[in-house]
This record gives sequence, C-alpha cells and structure tokens, in this order.
Amino acid sequence: MAELIETDVLVIGCGIGGGTAALKLAQHGLHVTLITRSHDPENSSTAWAQGGIIYRGHDDSPQLLAEDIERAGAGFSNPKAVRILAEEGPGLVRDILIEQLGVPFDHHGDGVALALEGGHRLPRIAHAADATGAAIEKALLAALRKEPNVSLLAAHTAIDLITPSHHAINRLAIYEPQSCVGAYVLERDTGRIKRVLAKRTVLATGGLGQIFLYTTNPNGARGDGLAMAYRAGARVINAEFVQFHPTAFAKQGAPRFLITEAVRGDGGRLVHEDGEPFMHKYDPDWRDLAPRDVVARGIYFEMLERGVPHVYLNLRDYIAPDRIREHFPNIYRQCLEYGVDMTRDLVPVAPAAHYFCGGVWADEYGRTTIERLYAVGEVSCTGLHGANRLASTSLLEGLVWGVRAADHIAAHIPGDRLHDPSDIPEWRENGVEHPDPALIAQDMGVIRGLMWNYVGLVRTKPRLDRALSELRHLETEIERFYRKSKVTDELIGLRNAVRSAVIVAQAAWENKRSIGTHYRES
Repeated sequence: MAELIETDVLVIGCGIGGGTAALKLAQHGLHVTLITRSHDPENSSTAWAQGGIIYRGHDDSPQLLAEDIERAGAGFSNPKAVRILAEEGPGLVRDILIEQLGVPFDHHGDGVALALEGGHRLPRIAHAADATGAAIEKALLAALRKEPNVSLLAAHTAIDLITPSHHAINRLAIYEPQSCVGAYVLERDTGRIKRVLAKRTVLATGGLGQIFLYTTNPNGARGDGLAMAYRAGARVINAEFVQFHPTAFAKQGAPRFLITEAVRGDGGRLVHEDGEPFMHKYDPDWRDLAPRDVVARGIYFEMLERGVPHVYLNLRDYIAPDRIREHFPNIYRQCLEYGVDMTRDLVPVAPAAHYFCGGVWADEYGRTTIERLYAVGEVSCTGLHGANRLASTSLLEGLVWGVRAADHIAAHIPGDRLHDPSDIPEWRENGVEHPDPALIAQDMGVIRGLMWNYVGLVRTKPRLDRALSELRHLETEIERFYRKSKVTDELIGLRNAVRSAVIVAQAAWENKRSIGTHYRES
C-alpha cells in the first residue's frame, strides 16, 4: 500500500513564502509537512535572488513606497495589496528576518546599509552583499530544521492537487464547492507516490522562467504550481505580465546568470562596445535606473538596431575596483570564471526571463478561489506588481503573505477535519513505460524556443497566433505521452511547462493593449 501522510498543513515549496508560512504555522502549534522538489532545500528561487529586500529608507514612508510600486506597475497594481506591503513589510523584515532569524544584512555604521535600485526614489534596499536571497534562505531553513512541528521532505515533487470534485470515490462530491484536501506527491529517489492529506494547503512553488529559452531562474521554475492550480480549477490572472531582467550575463558558452540591478544602483551604466551610453534615449529622467520593462526593451531595441547579440555594463569607469569586489563578490567571481574582469572589462549582458507578475489569484490572506488552498510568493498574484514588478518587492511579498496566510490558517483551522482517506484513491500509474529523457528534452527545447521567439519581450498578433497553435498541438502530444508513461519529476515538469506556456501565451493574445512588461507591436 502506498504511503499516506496526514498533516495539518501541506506547504509546497520552501522559499521565503513557503518557508515563512511553515515557520509561523509551526509556531502556532500546527503540524506542517513542507515539501520541495530539489534534493537541496536551499536551491530555491529565493536562494537565487541576488538583489535585496525592501526595508525602510531615511525619510521614507509607506506612502512613498506605495507610489514607487504603483509607478513601476504602470498604474495597474492592486491598491489593497500595495498598501498591505508598504505598511507591514518593513516591520516584518525587522521582526522576523533581522531579530528572529538573524539574517546577516550588510551594515553601515550602527544600522542596516541601504542601497538604491531602479524605480526607487531613495535608498531603501537591504542587502547581504550580492547573495541576499541565499542568506535569507539559509537562515530560514536553519530555523525550520529546529521546529519539531515541521517535517521537511526534500526531493519530493507535487504531481497534482487533490480536490474531491476531481478525485473522490464519492462522485457526489462534484456538487460541493471546489476545495483542496492535499496533493499526490512523488518521492523522486524511489519513484513512490504518496497521498498527502491536509486540512489546508499552501502553494509556494515559485515562477516559470524555465519555459523561456533564456532565464535567470533555477531549473525547478517550470510553472508547476500554476499548472496544478489551473487544472484544479483555480482562477489565474495577469499571466501576460512576465518580467524580463535587463541584465543577464551574455557571453557565448556561458550560463545566463543574473547581474543584479544593484550594480546600476551603485553607478554602473549600460553602454555599447565603444562605451557609448544609450538609456537616455528611452527614459531621459531615470536612464539606467528606469523600471525593468523600460530598460529591457531599450536593450532589445539597441541590439536589434545594431545587429548585436548583447550590450554591455560599464562598471570600470563608474565604480571603484575595491567597491566592486566588496559589494558584488559572487558576481565578480562568476564573471572571472568566464574571462570577464568587472573591474577592467565591459560586462556583456542581455535580457532574460526573470519574474512572473501574474499567477494564481490570491486575496490579502493568500486565499485562492479554491477553498482551503492558499498561494504565496511568485506562484500567486495578489496584484501587488501590476504590469511590472518594482525591484526587490518579490522577497518582501513572499515574507508578508507567508505570515498573513499562516495567521489566517491558524485562526480558521480549528474545527477543520481531514478528508476521509478511504474516499481518496491511491495514485494509479498511467503506464509502465519509462519516459525517454531525449523526448522530454526535445519537447522542453521546443517550448522554450516558441516562448522566447513568439511570446518574449516584444509581441505581435502573428507571433502569438503561431505560438498558441503550436503550443496547443504540443500539449496534446505531451498529455498523450504523460498518460502512457511512469511518472518522473522531468515528465511532471514538462507537462506543467507546456500548460503554463499556453496560459501565458493565451493571456498575451487576449490583451491587445501594451502595458508594463506586456509590449505589443500589433
């Protein structure tokens, strides 16, 4: 008989959103089963976040922060979500990250050092050198491992959410309101599939950058949570808004790792090979510190006009060598590994898919349209980011909504009962064939190419028409492949990636108006 796990709360994903929710829930006295598909729980989108997290600048206020968020979001941000983050966020950074977890943020004098980033009118970003997310994730996991109420299961991939209307043996459940009672989960190392039944479930699976050819995201960012929630019937919004980071390392033969926005906040300039700056053409006021969608498109158009594969970041003429090595040590080492010395050379950069501003609709407590299912972090869409995310809001959103979801669950879970396990069947394998890794790799390559070329930085109706036609055909083939194969992590990811790609392409096709990260020429 397959393993059955019963728990108060199932949290899927252990970045800052899921990890914070799990920690707070455990402190409320609830038992939490926390799963992550990675063998190393530290390998999350949070851990890959170089930049920083919004704190509170000198002469700053919630009103000033709210105005910056709304301006970056092209006036499309949800005012309620903006107000919540602006009023509650900085205090939670102090109470949880600094005082409770002891995250080693950089200090200046007696206080936390504050950096300036694009779209912010004043320095308010707390950093731990150029590895802020990794520092937060390490501290968060250390606290979670000390919690007796948290069972952390690494190398476990969620296959699908369990909803009685889809899965219950009692078919009359289809007449009940849509609800989530847990998930089917694959233990990657053994191939065993477990039923995890929970009173409440929190989705915190991160983004979907891996559906694009070039991305700054880790391998697990395949849209898993988005696709699972969509199949379960959750409302998804704003899926056309995919933010492309302007500056990913772009040397041939090297990976597209992120060059943090803080480099430009510190004085770095975007230039051509001859050292000529160009961002004044696209935003005369903010120039290199304009919102990310403006900078990314500026780079795209310059590359197109000159027929070059990338532009450059110039640090050597604007930032002292010692400061480069001190403030950006990890990026400095990474660039050196591929033959580029940031203190002497221009750094080749080009845009790459970075952050998903849309997602599973979530309210001010992280509740989705499915009862007992919450979504926090990048998989969710509270409306905070509107049409374009302001730099360093993502970690803060995960922190704020992780806390809010946990507090709401703790207040409302008394009286909840676990769903009857006898009403939820064990997982039945679709087939006996082991999926061919070459077929999975080929299909993922096709998805990424289609999304990059047709649903990328600049979109047109013919490109989107072609993308939808080809992606829908491919999804039919992948579903057929999935239904006759044994389930693996890679196959789960492929199925979720193509569904997520269709969701993004469809939303981009439907929205005829250019706004924020969604830019249409026709």
